[in-house]
Amino acid sequence: MTEGNFVDYVKVHVSSGNGGKGSVHLHREKYITKGGPDGGDGGRGGHIIARGNKNLWTLLSFKFKRHFKAGHGEHGSKNRSTGADGQDVYVDVPLGTVIRDAENNEVLFEITEDQEEIVIAEGGMGGRGNWHFKSATNQTPRYAQPGIPGQERQLILELKVLADVGLVGFPNAGKSTLLSVLTSAKPKIADYEFTTLKPNLGIVQHRDFKSFVMADIPGIIEGAAEGKGLGHYFLRHIERNAILLFLIPADSIDISKEYEILLDELRRYNPELLDKERIVAISKSDMLDEELMDEMKVELDKDLKDVSYMFISSVAQFGLQELKDRLWQSLND
Repeated sequence: MTEGNFVDYVKVHVSSGNGGKGSVHLHREKYITKGGPDGGDGGRGGHIIARGNKNLWTLLSFKFKRHFKAGHGEHGSKNRSTGADGQDVYVDVPLGTVIRDAENNEVLFEITEDQEEIVIAEGGMGGRGNWHFKSATNQTPRYAQPGIPGQERQLILELKVLADVGLVGFPNAGKSTLLSVLTSAKPKIADYEFTTLKPNLGIVQHRDFKSFVMADIPGIIEGAAEGKGLGHYFLRHIERNAILLFLIPADSIDISKEYEILLDELRRYNPELLDKERIVAISKSDMLDEELMDEMKVELDKDLKDVSYMFISSVAQFGLQELKDRLWQSLND
């Protein structure tokens, strides 16, 4: 999937249908001159329904269609005939979509399962026909209820990527390169920071035809939890990952400090993120010789006590199979 096709935030306008009017009708046929009221009810207005679709990965379709309008209910008619309901409109969204009210930013719904359906704008009820209002003292009511108007609202659709493994790291740590080597994804790769501005997804093929989904999250910077550098747009995608794979380059000045900064950004954004399984991968390890690697291991054993770490190189294909085995084992534990 190309970066330009990954859309994870859109505003849409939805309008449900109006309910149909109840009928004011008095029964008339040959030899029955005063048959009494028999006006039917109006039909319900159409709903706008959000539906989870596991085959969708982004909100790209909403770039071209942002207005959704359901059908109106039909009016009631004679012989207590109820009007037809308005046509419902289904809005397919990828799994992991959060639906917010655009006015107050309140979370209304969250869709995480395939074919899960949620009514995001209810159609108006149809009005009752005049036969409902007959009584001993009013045997021929000449009034009925009008239909209730439908809802009209502005909504925000926000996608939080559903992936098994999320790549976390500073800009230019080698996340996109690792994703391109482990999967068939083709993220943009270049030797400058913030090459990746949208999450990239790829399917990692493992042994015996097994697979899992990996997401390349755009680089986090210090202050991301406060929204610096589009921090909130990046960090929200990490909430749904089962495992967080921290990628820190071997040429980093202080690997342990870099890990702590990343961890602190996650903590400040959402403390629950620290409950997830974490693995640290030292990328670009092809620039290290064995002696230097052994020295680094001594330091890392002291500093990274709460998390396992490993050395990898995407370019030299070093440690990648071991990484996949570790990730697969953690996912299944």
